[in-house]
Parts: sequence; C-alpha cells; structure tokens
Amino acid sequence: MYYNSHMELLFLDVVDSTNKYAKEHLNELEDATIVYAGLQTAGRGRMQRKWDSNSGDNIYASIVLKPSNELKEVYSNLTQYLSLILAEVFEEYNILPKIKWPNDVRINGKKISGILAESVLEGNDLKGIVLGFGVNLNCKKDDVEKIDQPATSLNLETGMNIDREFFLKKVVDKFCLRYNKFIEEGFLLIKEDYIRRAEFLNTTVTVKVFDNEIIGFAKEITDNGALKIVDKNNKEHVLLIGDIL
Repeated sequence: MYYNSHMELLFLDVVDSTNKYAKEHLNELEDATIVYAGLQTAGRGRMQRKWDSNSGDNIYASIVLKPSNELKEVYSNLTQYLSLILAEVFEEYNILPKIKWPNDVRINGKKISGILAESVLEGNDLKGIVLGFGVNLNCKKDDVEKIDQPATSLNLETGMNIDREFFLKKVVDKFCLRYNKFIEEGFLLIKEDYIRRAEFLNTTVTVKVFDNEIIGFAKEITDNGALKIVDKNNKEHVLLIGDIL
C-alpha cells in the first residue's frame, strides 16, 4: 500500500494494551490504522517491561501494517525506522535525542520512548505487523522517578505542556513520508541518519541476548541494522536482536 498522511486513527479511552487490541482485531483493522489510547493499563515493552500509564496525556499507540503476505527481513527493521522518526520529531522541540540500539530513544541517558513490534502469522502467511510505541509526553517528575530505569518526558525537557494529537500527527506524517521507500530499500535508507543519533557506538557495552550477556566494544552498525561488537578475545559478534543493558 502507498501511504499518505491520512492513516486511519482509532482512539480508545482505556485499553489494557494497544498492541494486544490491535492483534485481537487485526482482521477488521485496515492496513495503516493507528490504534491509540487515553489510558493503557497493561502495556508491555521489550524484555517484558511494563509500559503503563498514570496520565491521559502520553502516547500509547500501535500502527497496524499489512505490507505483504510473507515475512521479509526488512520488517524486523521497522522498529529502528520508527525510533528514527520519533527522534526527528523530538528534535522539532529543540531537544537532542539519542538512539540506544536497537530502538529506544533517550535524552541525556533517560528513556523517553519505547517500541515493540509483533508479527501475526497464520501458518506461513503474514497477517500483519503491529508496531507499538509509547512516548512520555506529559509526566510529573514524581511519575518518571517511579519508572524502573532512568526516564524523562517531553514536557519536563521542554518546560511546556505537549499537545498529544499534534505530536501524533507529526509522527504519522513523518512515518508515511519514507515508509514505502524504506520497505523497498531497507535499513540502508536510514543508516546514516540512525548512526548520527546513536549513543552506544565506540563504547564498551553489555548486550543481553535471551539468557546470555555479551560484553564488547560496539564497533559498528551493519547495512541491515545489526550491531557488531568485538569481545575481549577479539571475537566479533553480529547481533540482530538484543538489549543493551
């Protein structure tokens, strides 16, 4: 599908999880639908982290995508594409976001958004991809201090209240702009822009991959978005999935 900025928006007052809702209603949701909620009661991020809401002024959203009936390698890079889009929108508010591989966006080492993509398969057929994202837009200082890792929100960084609908429209417009080209060309299309905002390269990192931890020097991001690290034995690891601790 060729997207314009007229994605279908479906607003829910309260939902347990926008990703869960989107997966359960996938058949009746059109391609390029954004499900977003005022309150989310059982949100989930990567590594099974909770992403819940105490405020109706943050973003809890999922983009429903139905690009083809087969699973393609490029779809695994959609979270990186969205992390770059979010970073670019944050920059319009005159702040300097950084991306922590693969797709967390942080400001001064504090997390401001998270992304979780889930594919829905029926046998070998791809029914759709649900690209969920949460953004701390308007939080009290007390709320972010209760989060299980250093976190911040856009209002705390800018000193002003953020209009949720306006912010979401910016994300939708930017997402649509290069989506088709990204599906055709893959991570290479955004590699340069992504690396310019990467905060982990040329440092020693610990990456959790399932139950293993790999410690090494973050050497580069490959053309397909993988992280290449070199451990103390000079062995190279090319990681397609993982979480920098």
